[in-house]
Amino acid sequence: MSTTNTKLPKLAFIGAGNMGGAIIRGLIRQGYPAELILATSRDPESLQGLAAETGIQTSTDNLQAVATADLVVLGVKPQAMKAVCTELASGVQARRPLVLSIAAGLTTEILLQWLGGSLPLVRSMPNTPSLLGAGVAGLYALPDVTAEQRGWVETLFKAVGQALWVESEVQLDAVTAISGSGPAYYFLFTEALVTAGEKLGLPTDLARQLALQTAAGAGQMLVAGTDEPAELRRKVTSPGGTTERAVLTFEAADLRGMVEAATAAAAKRAAELAETLKG
Repeated sequence: MSTTNTKLPKLAFIGAGNMGGAIIRGLIRQGYPAELILATSRDPESLQGLAAETGIQTSTDNLQAVATADLVVLGVKPQAMKAVCTELASGVQARRPLVLSIAAGLTTEILLQWLGGSLPLVRSMPNTPSLLGAGVAGLYALPDVTAEQRGWVETLFKAVGQALWVESEVQLDAVTAISGSGPAYYFLFTEALVTAGEKLGLPTDLARQLALQTAAGAGQMLVAGTDEPAELRRKVTSPGGTTERAVLTFEAADLRGMVEAATAAAAKRAAELAETLKG
């Protein structure tokens, strides 16, 4: 990454919790100048620790933080967002920075209402593997967000994984169902695999090691992208073999149908929560 300060936006993270902190650490690892990053938090102790670790600037004054920012990252909990946005409204309307929300469920419409009117705004749906630099974020930008500003947002999320744009805001509900909630599906399957191993007579530690490493290895093969998932499955499924018997059992139990139902339920719930959060 270029470290020419004049070409990089000044960032203000309003709330530096798990996700915001992960993005900040990722940016610093990639060479983003610490002097261009300012973070605020209600927890002075955690803020001091983050500053000591990364060298960024910190503040407990949200309005002061946005006064010189080119990109404001809203990272507070959804339940606290209305109060924070109301507090920031005068500052962001005066400065008119790009605003990026990393809070789940809050639509661009309601965020702009709380922020006092029209602003360039990007809404994101990251996921928890971002904490390890292996995340993926779905992104939606309002029409007045420039190509340069899209690039700023991509820089932030590429510091902790991948950044993928959707064409319509409603698609973020589907992103939530697939990648936002998705890690839990893999965790659940791994739990079940460990339990199955125990029932087949393996010690718990051995069953766990086998299940975890298998998940990690399969994930690496998928990400490598040399073959589509269906082809990878076919390559390991010998006719009449053990894998085929297991796969046929999954198919008979309608695993695909369960996944479709589960993700549909998650997407529906995301839309419901958005309505609830409007207050």
